[in-house]
Amino acid sequence: MSRHAFLGPTLLAALLTLQAPGAVSADRLSLLTGPESSIQPQIGREIVAFVANPAGIELRAIPTDGPAESLRRLRDELGRGLALLPSDTAHAYLDAARRGNPAAGEFVAPLRVIAPLYQEEFYFIVRSDSKFGSVHDIRDARINIGPVSSATALSTSTLYRLLFDAPIPDQNATFLSHEDALVKLITDGSIDVVVIVAEQPARLLANMKPEARQFIKLLKFDPTHPGSAAALRVYDQSTIRAGSYPNLLTADMPALANKLYLVAYIRRRGDDALLARFGRGWCENLPRLQREGNPKWRDVEVALPELKPGWAYAKPAERELARCKGTAPAPAPTSCSQQDRILGLCE
Repeated sequence: MSRHAFLGPTLLAALLTLQAPGAVSADRLSLLTGPESSIQPQIGREIVAFVANPAGIELRAIPTDGPAESLRRLRDELGRGLALLPSDTAHAYLDAARRGNPAAGEFVAPLRVIAPLYQEEFYFIVRSDSKFGSVHDIRDARINIGPVSSATALSTSTLYRLLFDAPIPDQNATFLSHEDALVKLITDGSIDVVVIVAEQPARLLANMKPEARQFIKLLKFDPTHPGSAAALRVYDQSTIRAGSYPNLLTADMPALANKLYLVAYIRRRGDDALLARFGRGWCENLPRLQREGNPKWRDVEVALPELKPGWAYAKPAERELARCKGTAPAPAPTSCSQQDRILGLCE
């Protein structure tokens, strides 16, 4: 046997040995959540404990500053994993791609939805004596949209563009924390509107004292306004309930909301079995989550609603959720174009 003939199998065996640990860790993933100031890290930890662990999937919940950091880490560091993302994320990135930044589309192309979770409402807060009466009045306002990499900043800038067909002027946008912005809103008047996007009840608002009504008020969203149509293609109508904020509201108020999605960042078909196991675990353990987890789990259903623009379900998980519901999943396309293959839409 020649030296080269011997080295071939030996080298192959060595490479297979080096790859073996990767096979063992194939079910080891990260779940990127929102910031610690939100309930998302708790939701993530409960997904780990109640869904991933029983399914034999090693999952670690990691807080992030928001969608931008989560997507960057999935693409540049992890290569695969799960994340909690607001439903307008796909629209925001694809809109950026349409406006001349093609790299933006690359961030969301590998994303697939495992399951929709709960809503997060938009809260537009102004001074109690403000001339603004609804969200549609704030076009020329000085708006605090939250820290630059936060989900609130992404959602507020996206909604503003949908409402007014223009970006927020740079001179009118600030990026302070919600707490710091509220102080400025009330004291020096350098901010006109503070926007918060959070689950209901939002702790910051729910914890306000009765005298808060003397200083601030919330703006309503008017679904019949001519400028609402574009926003309602991306966001859901919702209601901010007076019962959630008795020290701020005397009656329910119409609002907009994002849906939070649990998504997978996938680039290879070998993840199909893993996603199917996760889907089965989701079906089997959601009732326990609703009994023992955060109260927001009671708003989550085993369902396959129509997704917001730019999103598609992860087919292996979708099939498991459909079985759990006793319904048929959406039929697979009969053909798949070259562009769809490139975008990873053929599963």
